[in-house]
Amino acid sequence: MTPDFLVTHSGGFHADELLSSVILTRLFPAARIVRSRAPEWITPGSDRIVYDVGGAYDAAAQIFDHHQRGAPLRDDGHPYSSFGLIWKHYGRNYLAAMAVPEAHIETVHASTDAKFVLPIDLVDNGALSPAVAGPLAGLTLPTLLETLKPVFDETAADADDVAFHDALVIARSFFEASVKRSAAKLRAEGLVADAIAKAGDGRVLELPMGMPFRPAIIKAGADQLLFVIHPRDKDWCLTTIRKADEGFEVRADLPAAWAGLTNADLEAASGVAGASFCHNGRFVAAAKTREAALAMAGIAVAEAVANGA
Repeated sequence: MTPDFLVTHSGGFHADELLSSVILTRLFPAARIVRSRAPEWITPGSDRIVYDVGGAYDAAAQIFDHHQRGAPLRDDGHPYSSFGLIWKHYGRNYLAAMAVPEAHIETVHASTDAKFVLPIDLVDNGALSPAVAGPLAGLTLPTLLETLKPVFDETAADADDVAFHDALVIARSFFEASVKRSAAKLRAEGLVADAIAKAGDGRVLELPMGMPFRPAIIKAGADQLLFVIHPRDKDWCLTTIRKADEGFEVRADLPAAWAGLTNADLEAASGVAGASFCHNGRFVAAAKTREAALAMAGIAVAEAVANGA
């Protein structure tokens, strides 16, 4: 069934129905969003999908509310919002519409549910407060989207609807960027796995371009790797490998003698013609050519091994 209408409630808006609308408008671009609480609109019909309003959850009838008694829960007991329900039933089709490869859809669907959808569900149901973010509470996505509501004395009859559609554009940009990034990580994983195979027992991983590499290194158990090189614009990049997703501790630092140096000073300190930059934090460096990057990596490996890496 292709709906003519996407029906959600009027008045103030929240992240859950905005993000539900992101999914549904991608799948049904010709459908018109109707924001209403009128019974004739929020009653299920063959020409509509109703969400975050209507007092019922019945996927077969295309109604997805979560405010009623006996509201739907996930298998782990966490509550759904309309966003979680729409994601559950339409998320895989949405990912296909976003050109995510079929082989990756289940993985991206699950990771997006855990990292993006569930937090919105929990906040919308009062099961999680943005206050847990401390000073950053006001910068969480649900809070930021709500700041786009009209102020109290903005009295134009269409103020809420205009603000909703403006906020929808912003919600779409964040959510689609998140989905694209998740899909890109999976694409990168395949490329990194190929590069790890080519590296063998080597300590340096060479990639064809900059990309997320740590997840594939961990998955492959490539504990021998210490540094990564790849081309970047007109030069080459040499980077360290973090030990954990959080924090900045790395498997091996670049040489202390290189810290904060550039160009001729770095060439003199490293003995590598074409060495052009080393961050003062010693986690990234640059070189003018692949050969220079490999030479710098070789020096960094030798020092790291001598220091017990």
